[in-house]
Amino acid sequence: MAERVTVRPATRDDVDRVWQIERASFADPWSRRSFAELLDQPHVYFRVATIDADDEPVGYVVAWFVVSEAEIANIAVAPEARGNKLGGRLLDDVLTAARTTGATEAFLEVRDSNVAARALYASRGFEAVGRRRGYYTRPAEDAIVMRAELGASGMR
Repeated sequence: MAERVTVRPATRDDVDRVWQIERASFADPWSRRSFAELLDQPHVYFRVATIDADDEPVGYVVAWFVVSEAEIANIAVAPEARGNKLGGRLLDDVLTAARTTGATEAFLEVRDSNVAARALYASRGFEAVGRRRGYYTRPAEDAIVMRAELGASGMR
């Protein structure tokens, strides 16, 4: 990618754009209010990706770190920005932050049918460790629980 990508903390000014990306990315999106409330939570890791000098978010990641675990709750890239490795950049960013806080493992859930996301996660060391039947409702689908071991110098 020739453009310069910046990953920075989300701000109140980003919430509307993040919510637009969320609605374009998921059949059962989080509410705008949910994103706004994340900004007030000190243990939430909420970052946005921007390209070049344009400060408008084209992707975001939400996670939380609890003791030795990281939970990646949400990651999405705007449809018009997909295919530029932004999802990987956001994932790398959150995994680096997780290691910095002392997390030794990371978890996430992904739709069983989301082959692209599962491939991205596998490329960063995530492996399927479980299934949550009927986790998603629109449309009804199982979630695959994935886990990655984190180390001081990277993943195994």
